[in-house]
Amino acid sequence: MQHHRTIQHVFFFILLALTTLAFFGLIRDFLQPLFWAAVLATLFHGLQVRYERWVGGRPSLAAVLTLLTIVLIVIVPLLSVGAAAARESALLYQRIASGEIDVQEILAQLEQYLPVVNAYVERFGTSLEELRGKVSEFSVAASRYVASQVLDVGQGALRFTVLLFLMLYILFFFLRDGRSLVDTLIRFLPLGNHREERLLSKFAEVSRATIKGTLIVGLVQGTLGGLVFWMLGIPAPVFWGVIMTILSLLPAVGSALVWLPAAIILMATGEVLKGLVLIAAGTLLIGLVDNILRPILVGRDTKMPDFLILLATLGGLALYGISGFVIGPIIAAFFLVVWEMFQETYGEEIERQEAGKDTLADAPTDTPADTPADAPAGGEPDA
Repeated sequence: MQHHRTIQHVFFFILLALTTLAFFGLIRDFLQPLFWAAVLATLFHGLQVRYERWVGGRPSLAAVLTLLTIVLIVIVPLLSVGAAAARESALLYQRIASGEIDVQEILAQLEQYLPVVNAYVERFGTSLEELRGKVSEFSVAASRYVASQVLDVGQGALRFTVLLFLMLYILFFFLRDGRSLVDTLIRFLPLGNHREERLLSKFAEVSRATIKGTLIVGLVQGTLGGLVFWMLGIPAPVFWGVIMTILSLLPAVGSALVWLPAAIILMATGEVLKGLVLIAAGTLLIGLVDNILRPILVGRDTKMPDFLILLATLGGLALYGISGFVIGPIIAAFFLVVWEMFQETYGEEIERQEAGKDTLADAPTDTPADTPADAPAGGEPDA
């Protein structure tokens, strides 16, 4: 009887695993819109709750209002900025390829106004002339790559539109039924209700903090950088603003990898005042955003280390494409939460076991009295 029941259990779990894998195979191409719907539902859960109170406890109407808010303040601005950056990147490629922007001439002017650059470059076993050719080739190749990516996005516009509307459709249900979906997930996970609720709430807290800390701070830095570039008349300000948004993930340097070389080039080409203005704006405006906004948005307790955010973001981009910008930090946050739960659950038990071993090792050992070698084994001595 017991053997028969064991066979039933094994067969059931095999069936469960196969059906689960088959289901994930069905939705594999739609995991990204599913993921983004979950992220946005988590970020805007508080707004959904406030809308529900405002409309008298009608979750469907509140979900529609929240969805419209997300479209207006997130989707439309991102699409507009993305389209503008795509146009500017394509135009930048055309200007470099046609020679309107001569990278070699810029480097020659840089060498003329800053002779120390040539001596510094020679310390690395190369010359400024060789570096000039390589930078020119890289500029053309990089701008060509960006332009080709823009073309690919344009050709995949129909697929992108379908996935966008699918994400919004799923997001509506996540907003409306989020609490019941979480309760269902808690009921199915075999970890114990208290542990599951704590894990999910902590995961949402750290994920929300990480996303706000990376995305919002990056967007603010990129927006400020793009505005400064536009005011100074630097070509493709929106494109460079997007680049600064991405590079803002790098600790310490971040967006300075864009605005600092631009300031040096401006000064080397005779635009000294513009270069000084750009350095001042980059230091006082763009550079201080991370120090001021990140603690407010993230909080001291839930902030992940900068190096971990960097590694997680780079790994996420390599594995998942543009969505890895968020997926990577969320996986890292989940990793930290799970290990924190492990330490809290089993750490004290492990410490008690180690303490018990130390106590036994330090305890005195009783040694039996020595037995005379000539005494008979089992009794009294012979008469």
